[in-house]
Amino acid sequence: MNNNWLKIFSTNNPIKIEIIKQMLENHHINSIIFNTQDSSYNMFGSINLFVKKEKAKKAFKLIKERQNE
Repeated sequence: MNNNWLKIFSTNNPIKIEIIKQMLENHHINSIIFNTQDSSYNMFGSINLFVKKEKAKKAFKLIKERQNE
């Protein structure tokens, strides 16, 4: 991953990260999911969500608003 992308969210829940990714896409923010979980034991590793640096501030705000609902 190059320096233009910033990790904005991390979890071990694949459903949660897909919901957040879709919410960002609904606000015209492209994102990439990078899954580092072990395929045999989902308790090891994490699933990370990245956005372009120029969209990170808006993405953080949207995620925070969603978590406060």
